[in-house]
Amino acid sequence: MLDIEIVRNDKEKVIQAVLSRGYSAEEAEKLVSDLLRLDSERREILKEVESLRKERNEASQKVAQLKREKKEAPDLIEQTRILGDRIKLLDEKLSQIEPQINRTMLNLPSIPHKTVPQGKTPAENVVVREWGDKRKFSFAPKPHWETGEALSILDMKRGAQLTGSNFPLFVGAGARLARALINLMLETHRKAGYTEVSPPVIVNRETMTGSGQLPKFEDDMYHLARDDFFLIPTAEVPLASIHRGDILSFADLPLRYCSYTPCFRREAGAYGRETRGLLRVHQFDKVELFCFSDEKSSYEEQELMLSQAEKVIQLLQLPYRVILLCAGELGFAATRCYDIELYAPGVDRWLEVSSVSNCEAFQARNLNIRYRDENRKLHYVHTLNGSGVALARLIVAVLENYQNEDGSITVPQVLRESLHQERITPAENR
Repeated sequence: MLDIEIVRNDKEKVIQAVLSRGYSAEEAEKLVSDLLRLDSERREILKEVESLRKERNEASQKVAQLKREKKEAPDLIEQTRILGDRIKLLDEKLSQIEPQINRTMLNLPSIPHKTVPQGKTPAENVVVREWGDKRKFSFAPKPHWETGEALSILDMKRGAQLTGSNFPLFVGAGARLARALINLMLETHRKAGYTEVSPPVIVNRETMTGSGQLPKFEDDMYHLARDDFFLIPTAEVPLASIHRGDILSFADLPLRYCSYTPCFRREAGAYGRETRGLLRVHQFDKVELFCFSDEKSSYEEQELMLSQAEKVIQLLQLPYRVILLCAGELGFAATRCYDIELYAPGVDRWLEVSSVSNCEAFQARNLNIRYRDENRKLHYVHTLNGSGVALARLIVAVLENYQNEDGSITVPQVLRESLHQERITPAENR
């Protein structure tokens, strides 16, 4: 969540920031004005409670003194009772206002960094760089669902029978390809100094709220109502909470983690060629990068994290581009975000496989994660997250970029030792 002092001291800046995220003028004004009204009420109540408690303490001390002197003090005793009743009433008002303030704060998005381009649509994102050349085919490249089905390594129909639409089933070399890609990513990040973590994939409401997923995106989540637990949409959620409530040492920062987990998202919307096969799935594997940084170094850490995600794709020799998102395309908690998009020739589209975000102190305030600087002063950490990378669309890019005219798939050089084969053909899919 935002720092309440920023909202108090610069209302217009916050309103403009909310507007830049795609909210209407009415929504932005209401969010900020409601928060300031509730905050003002809370501060007035706290001020009165403090004054009343001081008055009650003074009256109680006088009563005690009079009792020691064997004197009666019925008026003072009645006064302390009246003051106590008033304090109790105000405390009850506070208990009603505090949750309203918290809910409103949780619905305010982060403020975009000054380097973020203005805009509200994908067309206003900025291409930072491209890497690799698009392959020139001597035949018409097929979409991954055709090559995957022909090789019997991807079975969307049986996946749907097991669960429902858009739950993939990988078979034989398809499953081995997924496993090899996960291992490649984890080993690449481990060698770069990221500590591997294997977290729960079911988390509680506090953990989901702390990372900024709730309350805004609750309808997009898989909810286990009996326990009020959630299937994670990304490993960012549990990783963000690893140090919840901790005060970290400046000397230990940055703390860098990587994690492989399955991820679960409802991904509501229309279905068709644009979302066919692995282009939109409800369960997918992903390796996540996460960093706890001091506030001065976080944007340097974002660049390092981006280069780490890029390294995976470079090892696979796949063409990609890096996009700097405009304000309206930013994630709810992000202050700046890069997307990495892979080119998939079979569907002739650029596909997002990674988002690398700096959330500054937005998540850390929710989770109360702080550090002491060199002067022992407390600050909230900055948190960063990035896909390193998401598997479903990475497999799309591999199947479509490495396909051959005879329907086989050439295994990328970096994966051949893991898969023990150079090509995937129907005969080799065992």
